[in-house]
Parts: sequence; structure tokens; C-alpha cells
Amino acid sequence: MKQFLIVILIVFLAGCVAKPVPVTPPGLTYEPLTPVAWEDVDGWLLDQPAAALGAFQRSCRAIGKREQWRTVCREAADVPAMDEQAAREFFENFFQPHQVQNEAGKSEGLITGYYGPELAGSRVKTEEYQYPLYRQPDDLLIVDLDEVYPELNQYRLRGRVEGNRVVPYFDRVEIDNGENPLAGQELFWVADPVELFFLHIQGSGSIRLATGENVMVNYANQNGHPYRSIGKLLLERNAMTRDQMSMQNISRWVEENPEAGKQLLAENPSYVFFRELSAEFTSPPGALGVPLTALRSLAVDPRTIPLGAPVFLATTFPGSDYPLKQLMVAQDTGGAIKGRVRADFFWGMGPYAGKNAGRMKQDGRLWVLLPKEQVFEPSLQSQADKPVKNDGAIN
Repeated sequence: MKQFLIVILIVFLAGCVAKPVPVTPPGLTYEPLTPVAWEDVDGWLLDQPAAALGAFQRSCRAIGKREQWRTVCREAADVPAMDEQAAREFFENFFQPHQVQNEAGKSEGLITGYYGPELAGSRVKTEEYQYPLYRQPDDLLIVDLDEVYPELNQYRLRGRVEGNRVVPYFDRVEIDNGENPLAGQELFWVADPVELFFLHIQGSGSIRLATGENVMVNYANQNGHPYRSIGKLLLERNAMTRDQMSMQNISRWVEENPEAGKQLLAENPSYVFFRELSAEFTSPPGALGVPLTALRSLAVDPRTIPLGAPVFLATTFPGSDYPLKQLMVAQDTGGAIKGRVRADFFWGMGPYAGKNAGRMKQDGRLWVLLPKEQVFEPSLQSQADKPVKNDGAIN
């Protein structure tokens, strides 16, 4: 068995997907979280925190039984809905704000945005709907090395069996432009391959059927190949400047350059497989498994910020200097969300949310609200090893 796993490791190491691990960087000088007074939280008195309280109450479905959160979740359940004063008093009475700072002691970091695409689609292939979303393939092999090789526990390997050999799983070109190795495992069919590509990037979205039904789909797994940013490729080839870089401009470039655009999309070997969610989900589930709240859910690096925690964000609206300061809840993670002062703002569903998400690349500061007299250790928590989306990969 040990020799077999060594062979698998050699085959897949170049194409494996790394899972985030709670590693303390060498030469750490500054603690990540510094307790501060409420008056030091920039913009706290200007926000209306009741909407964030609703998002926190949903987080309590996942974290409410944990010792650190049990008391505050019980108290949160008794706060009247949409009572701004009661919500503010709840957070001030039961939480201690902590400013997040990086290893160098700086409190500013990158804030990006993400959203849930809405695509028109069908459960069957038609002349209009030609491009498939696939469920997790039956032959996808997943190998965890944690138990045999603890030092390699950050790796999760994916492949398939071919004869008596384990080989890398099909890449994007083989799936989309080959002999259709996943035929019969389609969930839905959509009309636009570019919109489908961005659904892969976001990891969640909805499919609008002709019947009027709107079905949420969510990340189920990935083919094991590393993500390659098409935005970076366009920058490297001087096809677009950094100021022009956005989801909308990339989509426009692909549409205006159909042959080159098709080749560009194919250069990202990573491929996402989806699952259909139940009707209770009208927005994507985050890493905690609860539906995200538009404008109040945040994706974070759980090595610093505990999933489920309220987080006050001070940044600016996309492409502007207009202040955006409000209470959020850490409910998600992401493949590109790495670092202490780093977050991804969930704008919601549809094209308007996509417009804001695609343009958001702002400086910002974060304050984590932790229950008073509780000690938190950085951890992966919940499903933090699951790349819910490839957020941030646009640029």
C-alpha cells in the first residue's frame, strides 16, 4: 500500500490541489488580531447591523453548538429581527472587536468581490443550449495522503484508473474539446460557454429553466489540475491593461475574438463539477453550508479569521473612493483568499452583482468580532479545504 501511494504521489504531484493548512509564517513579528475599543472600529456607528445579525443567526446553525459560540448564538436568537438598536447593543455587549494586521503589522489588505451567476439553461441538450455542466464523475478518484504521510496532509490528489494504472484526470481540453469522456453525466445545458466558464470560477450559481424554475448549483469537486488565470494571460500578452481588467471586459474580449477566446479558455486546465441544491437554497451555500447573504457575507482565510465570526469591513465601493463600511459575517473561503487582511465580498446573484464583483479590487481593513472571554485558535474549520470558488483568479 505504501509503495502504491508513492506511485500515486509521483504521478499527481504536479497536478494536485493544495488544501490550506494553519501554518504560522516564519519570522512572525505581529500577532494577527489586536483587541481594540469599539470607537476604534472605523465606521461602526454609521452602519445598520441588523442585516448582519440575520446572517450571523444563519451561521449559528453551523457553529452554535461549539463551546466558543454557544452563548452568543443563544443570545442572538432572542434579538428582534431588523431592530437596529437591539442588534447594535447585542454586538457591543457580547463581542470584543479585534483589528486584523498582517505579519508586517500593516492593517490594510486587498478586498475583492464575487457573486452567483444566473444562466438560462435546460435539463436536456437543445439547439439553443449546447454547453454542459457536469456532476461529479463516477470515475473521479480522490486520494488523501494525511494518514500515511502526515507531512503531505496539505495535498488532495485526483485522478482516474486506466487499465491497471492511476493517471491524471481529464483536463479542460479533453473534457470540452475531446471525445466527450463525461457523456451521460450532464446536470444542465446552457447557451453561453463564456458564462459557463465564469460559473466555474465563481463555483456557485443558478440555472433558470424555461418552466420558470430557478435551480441553485454548487461546487461538488474539481479535476485536480491547477487553476490558470486567463486574466493574467491577457495581461502578459498585452491584450488588456490592468486598469481594464474586469470580468466584463474579459467576457467582451472573448466574444470579440472567438477563435483566440476559445483557445484562451482552454489554457486553464482546471475544471469544476457541480451538484444541484434543494429548493431551500436561493443563494449559494458558503463553506459553513448555510446560504450566503448578499452584501453581508464575506469569504476569508480561516487560518486567521474563524468561520462564522462577524467581521467589520472598512473599504470603498468598486472603482471609487466612496466609503463602504459595514458589518459582515465570515461564511466562506476561496482558493485565492490567502492572507490575514484579505477578503472577498459577496454581492449576491445576477448581472448587477456580477458587475460590482468584477470591478472590485479595493484596499480595506478588517476587525473580527469574537465573543468576550473566549480563546480562538486559527483553524481550518468546517469545509475550509474545499475550494468553493476560484475567486480572485480573474486578475
